[in-house]
Amino acid sequence: MLKALFERLKTPPAGPDQRIELAAAALLLEVSFADQSSSAAERARILDVLAERFGLDAREAGSVLASAEAAHADSVGLQASTRLLTEAWDEPARYALVVCLWELALVDDGIDRYEEHAIRRIADLLYVEHPRFIAARREARRNLGLSAPDQ
Repeated sequence: MLKALFERLKTPPAGPDQRIELAAAALLLEVSFADQSSSAAERARILDVLAERFGLDAREAGSVLASAEAAHADSVGLQASTRLLTEAWDEPARYALVVCLWELALVDDGIDRYEEHAIRRIADLLYVEHPRFIAARREARRNLGLSAPDQ
């Protein structure tokens, strides 16, 4: 399955935008599964992010998510996805993805330590500096209307 993910990242079926969508979905799934579970709220948030970020309708977002889920089971690293996004996006776009990762972690019962670790690793691989990593967490909390510190 990992080989299939890399092949999809290298040669998308319909264009370079799908490689980027799949890479972003893979990183969202990494955070979603970091705590060994994925809630319906997290899945809904991933679909929302894919739809909003890439201008996809519900069917298209579901298709991207299904492709990423199929490849996620055998995935062993983040480098292919983060490299693609680092090359394709400027820092503000990568920062915006880190905000989405924090929102995803916050959407259910607060931030699990494994989710935080996954987001930190992804942010590092996306070359989002630590102060921006912290700012992204605060922005995500504001976006979700959360004021009290989590956990």
